[in-house]
Amino acid sequence: MKQDSQVEYPTTFEEFLNWFQIEEDCAKYIHKLRWPDGFACPKCGGRKTWPTQRQEVRCAACNHQASMTAGTVFEDTRKPLRLWFHVMWLMMAQKTGVSAKNLCDSHGFGSYQTVWGWLQKLRSVMVRPGRELLHGTVEVDEAYVGGTKAGIRGRGADGKVLVAVAVECADGVLGRVRFHCVPDVSADSLVPFVCENVTAQSIVVTDGWGAYSSLSTHGFNHAPRKGDGGVKGKDKLLPHVHLVISLLKRWLLGTHQGAVTAEHLQGYLDEFSFRFNRRLSTHRGKLFYRLVQQAVSMRPPSIKEFYVQANHNL
Repeated sequence: MKQDSQVEYPTTFEEFLNWFQIEEDCAKYIHKLRWPDGFACPKCGGRKTWPTQRQEVRCAACNHQASMTAGTVFEDTRKPLRLWFHVMWLMMAQKTGVSAKNLCDSHGFGSYQTVWGWLQKLRSVMVRPGRELLHGTVEVDEAYVGGTKAGIRGRGADGKVLVAVAVECADGVLGRVRFHCVPDVSADSLVPFVCENVTAQSIVVTDGWGAYSSLSTHGFNHAPRKGDGGVKGKDKLLPHVHLVISLLKRWLLGTHQGAVTAEHLQGYLDEFSFRFNRRLSTHRGKLFYRLVQQAVSMRPPSIKEFYVQANHNL
């Protein structure tokens, strides 16, 4: 058992099973993470409450009831919180994650669509708003990800999605990463990505692509590296970012067999980023804790909304 900012988390699967034996155990954990300083009634400000059987807290002073799951990943769920917690533990305990198909087979979900929707909801809260920007020396490049075609030479590829990538690097050590799907390789797409993810005054290392030429006017120390323009040449010019791109593609092919559609790729990028940026964590339980923490602080789209998005983009 470990503690992080006064909140404990299980460090082994055996501890996890002991901690969350019944629904009430899960509800208490959600309550602790959602209101770390204690619940304050929104109507009267009262602090004394008691739980109800409907995953709510009731104010002792005015009887106002507040749902513990409203506005969270668990809102309106018909499945037990214990099942949610098991899925979240499994998702974090395995370094490569889980696919919807394997999870559906192992946990007896009634349909693939249900478990796929669960995983999409969890991926959608893995990126925390207001997270710290990258800093120091940062390599930036783009890559085409997904699709079934080999593509064409240069900055273009049929059937694939363009992804901007930024990686902290210092003394040959990989730091944190950022990914974002972008529509094209123009300055209008790539420069805002850098501005939104990298601290001003950082050293931004790119290749010689002209779209990056205005970075110095946005407060960055732009350090373009020019090579022969070939793929192998870019690997040598930007070794850190290209290593991360390679790891990303390997993960998508290995865990998800490359079956990631363009309209949902960003969710998978967010999951890979969440994992990669916490790869040095000594306890998988801390990743579980972080995921639950973000799951109770952000309301994701509903499963129906994910499918509406998918159909809209067909």
